[in-house]
Amino acid sequence: MIQITRRETFNAAHRLFNPKWDAEKNFEVFGPCSRIHGHNWELFVTVSGEINPDTGFVMDLKDLRDLVREEIIDKVDHTYLNEDVPFLKGMLPSTENFAIAIWKIIQPLLKSKYNVDLFKIKLTETTNHFVEYFGK
Repeated sequence: MIQITRRETFNAAHRLFNPKWDAEKNFEVFGPCSRIHGHNWELFVTVSGEINPDTGFVMDLKDLRDLVREEIIDKVDHTYLNEDVPFLKGMLPSTENFAIAIWKIIQPLLKSKYNVDLFKIKLTETTNHFVEYFGK
């Protein structure tokens, strides 16, 4: 088994804010991130599978690119994640929750369309902060 990774970038704003709390409590927990702010995000989608002897590929990276762009990037780029993205409705769009939401969209599509497994989602919020999710 081998793994391949596709990297995509996008820009989006979010606010870490729990509506059950007042502004003071939100600022105490989330600091300045309790206000609307934006990031230059990086998304890494890693799939694993067997190499097709006819192509030499686990899957065609153009197909992976197209899938990630259509299902995720086109829906989140230049948005306010808290309000503009249907698959994030009703959740606090922390990087952790965001990565899990991406997994839930991408994983079944990769399996059904390309017969590969999603191995990892890595979502980079800043140069110093990223999450990795392995579907567990």
